[in-house]
Amino acid sequence: MNQTEAIFTQIGGVFSTPAQTITSKLKTIKAFIFDWDGVFNNATKNENKSSTFNEVDSMGTNLLRYNYFFRNQQLPATAIISGEKNEMAFYFSQREHFNSSYYKIPHKIIAAEHFCQLKNILLEEVCFVFDDVLDLSLAEKCGIRILINRKANPLFSNYVVKNNLVDYVTSSESGNFAVREACEMLIGLTGSYDDILSERTKFSKNYSDYFNQRQSVETKNYTMSNEKIIEG
Repeated sequence: MNQTEAIFTQIGGVFSTPAQTITSKLKTIKAFIFDWDGVFNNATKNENKSSTFNEVDSMGTNLLRYNYFFRNQQLPATAIISGEKNEMAFYFSQREHFNSSYYKIPHKIIAAEHFCQLKNILLEEVCFVFDDVLDLSLAEKCGIRILINRKANPLFSNYVVKNNLVDYVTSSESGNFAVREACEMLIGLTGSYDDILSERTKFSKNYSDYFNQRQSVETKNYTMSNEKIIEG
């Protein structure tokens, strides 16, 4: 058991796929896709029928993307795919300069296939962070699958593990910085966590190059109309 696997197992994370295998898979990953409700939050809606996020998880996604840039000298593709319309998901995607934000998508694999087509990548090259039933058709196809834990659905979690639809189950529950846990775990498996924090702290030239490229990404929003993905 390597150090990262030991640390995350100790806090309660579950590697349903051996950490060594996930590490190997990471070498082929080119994109990170996140569900929204129940992943960045506990799925509670406000008076505007939207759900929010926290800065801890936001920093996690930034460090994860920089880690990819640090190792590959290019940005990973990034997207949010939500079954609902969340104004805060739009805000987050635009502020963090994700490539795409999909909303009102009842069958998420359709959105993911559209995204992969746009970016000329395969579903096997996607790391997907998810939490519930509507995500399973996509989790089945992705290269790395991370389930956000929720103690209220043990039968669901057991089903996902039993049917090989997940590689890692977070210790942290939805809405409790689980995205940060997932991001740190992935960075840790690459062996470059200390370097990433050092570069970010110093705002090194390499980090500055990453940040400038990230800031130039224009987020596009997509939804479904007449069974087709449209921009809007």
